[in-house]
Amino acid sequence: MMSVTSKSIDFFGKNNLVSCGCSSNASFHRYKVKNFAKVNSKGCGNGARKLVCCKKRNTPKYSVSSMETAEPTLNGGAQAIKNLAKGLNLKTYSETPISPNRLFEVVADDLQTLNKNLQSIVGAENPVLISAAEQIFSAGGKRMRPALVFLVSRATAELHGLEDLTVKHRRLAEIIEMIHTASLIHDDVLDESDLRRGKETVHQMFGTRVAVLAGDFMFAQSSWYLANLENIEVIKLISQVIKDFASGEIKQASSLFDCDVQLDEYLIKSYFKTASLIAASTKGAAVFSGADSSMTEKMYEYGKNLGLSFQVVDDILDFTQSQEQLGKPAGTDLAKGNLTAPVIFALEKEPKLRDIIESEFSEIGSLDEAIELVKSCGGIERAQELAKEKADLAIQNLQCLPQSVYRVALEDMVRYNLQRIA
Repeated sequence: MMSVTSKSIDFFGKNNLVSCGCSSNASFHRYKVKNFAKVNSKGCGNGARKLVCCKKRNTPKYSVSSMETAEPTLNGGAQAIKNLAKGLNLKTYSETPISPNRLFEVVADDLQTLNKNLQSIVGAENPVLISAAEQIFSAGGKRMRPALVFLVSRATAELHGLEDLTVKHRRLAEIIEMIHTASLIHDDVLDESDLRRGKETVHQMFGTRVAVLAGDFMFAQSSWYLANLENIEVIKLISQVIKDFASGEIKQASSLFDCDVQLDEYLIKSYFKTASLIAASTKGAAVFSGADSSMTEKMYEYGKNLGLSFQVVDDILDFTQSQEQLGKPAGTDLAKGNLTAPVIFALEKEPKLRDIIESEFSEIGSLDEAIELVKSCGGIERAQELAKEKADLAIQNLQCLPQSVYRVALEDMVRYNLQRIA
């Protein structure tokens, strides 16, 4: 099994090529994972799974210099960016809270327009899905992904002579939110989840058949709108995301209750299930602003690192928050055998945790015992460090942008994510 160290592992370097379900020209780029313990390889035992190599894609490397100053945010959430090279400090987040209600204030009008369009897009041609659509889009959520599309679009548009967002920018945001929502519907079916953000899931209300059809339709509808954007780079980029969703689900299903799962496998799965769509959102927005390849790649890296950090934080909260806070039972992932970063780290220190997980929690109270072991063995703290590392990289990726309220909001998104575990 893998333990973690400060040594960098390049998934796409010559020593660590892995299968990513992509072709050599797909929009899946190099990324490094710094592990936080010593790395030991161990056989996977019966039913071992090995990741298969795919072609390496060479990605340009960028030098990133730190900013000495930055304007404060409009909502008072972020501190001025000083000595950025020192990285983000988790302890500061409780002192400078970022209001989630005002996080995307600078694109509030854009989000309002998007919200008006979403239900009509889904239900216009399929009245049977209108009720399901209302349940989907009324369930709340921060609309983070389309907001990121709008923020990157506006942060890059002025650089390239655009006075306002184009129709393609706005359509991209709608496509991204449809794809994200479709993936949530299917996730809830696969996970047999009854609650999503504290509300009944679509399959719980309308049955599995309607839920699957609703998700399928939204994927299909988003693909149709995507094709009509008539930009081959963005079409390839977003099409890869839909493929990544399936790859992520397969990887997760094939490693349930597997205590030999390694951190790099967890991060690849997290990329497929979460970071891929966010990275495509931010890169696609820059493409439609007419940004050059250097900037679009940096926006991709920003989305990827934010997405990975976001997933790690979500996995931490599964252990630290209550059912009321999560909108679902605490410890749900662990109960189903999905081993996330806190568990992977804790397994390195506590052999008893392995025994409990491999028994699939057959004894009464064993799940609660496992959760306490994850907390007491430092799994939460080490996962926090991993989330912080990815957040630091995301902030650095934004330094190619000029100072503006939109760049500050993108930085605040990173800080808000870490604030959730501060």
